[in-house]
Formats: sequence, C-alpha cells, structure tokens
Amino acid sequence: MRTNMGTLDRGIRILIALIIAGLYFTGIISGYLALILIVFAGVFILTSLISFCPLYLPFNLSTKKKS
Repeated sequence: MRTNMGTLDRGIRILIALIIAGLYFTGIISGYLALILIVFAGVFILTSLISFCPLYLPFNLSTKKKS
C-alpha cells in the first residue's frame, strides 16, 4: 500500500478529530450526530496514522509531495 497523504493533510485530519473529540467530551454534541462524528474522527485518525486514504484512489489523488 503506497501512501497518498501529505503532512498538511494528516495534520488537518488530526486537528479535526481532536476538535470533534473535544466537542463530544464537553457535551456540546450528543446523540446520533455525536456518534456519526466520532466515527468520522476515528477514520480521520486511522487514515492519518497510516498516511493512506482509500477515497483518494478512485480519483487518483495524492497530497503527498513528489520526491
């Protein structure tokens, strides 16, 4: 599996996941919306850790710098 995510992309995803987690744990979001957003946050963290986004494949996208 080749990586297709750049550093900025990974950082933004982690930041968004942390914001969602903060909103959830402070009680600002709750219910079904909270569950859906927590799942998205988990996906963002996972894809950031492995530097690979499967949704980029069909569109042949990559945010990783060419070396």
